[in-house]
Amino acid sequence: MTARFDAIGLVVSDMAASVAFYRRLRFAFPEDAGHQPHTEAPLPGGLRLMLDTEETVRSFLPGWRPPSGGGRTSLALRCDGPDEVDALYAELTGAGYHGELKPWDAFWGQRYAVVLDPDGNGVDLFAPLGAAAE
Repeated sequence: MTARFDAIGLVVSDMAASVAFYRRLRFAFPEDAGHQPHTEAPLPGGLRLMLDTEETVRSFLPGWRPPSGGGRTSLALRCDGPDEVDALYAELTGAGYHGELKPWDAFWGQRYAVVLDPDGNGVDLFAPLGAAAE
């Protein structure tokens, strides 16, 4: 038997707000996802992004409490190029989401930025710079 990576799960405090945020990043959640206690969006390679409300988690883990503080989880999204990093960052921060790190040319050869989702999880946006694109 071999365990294989299948999904990324996030516990969210407001499903509608989280679905709206991730839809801006082009995640394809079902139409009524913002009103469900659990939802999933397909990812490349057959993976899934799963969102569960805090109430859903409490229903099967009595006494569970969300962790306090941020910086515990981040998702890294590869963009088609440096301009897309800038455009997505501008779109998200323009819509009121918190920009944690403005786009910059990182010393490791990527255009890089970080935006926080509604629960404070980091979403890293990156793209290779110049010749490093391959």
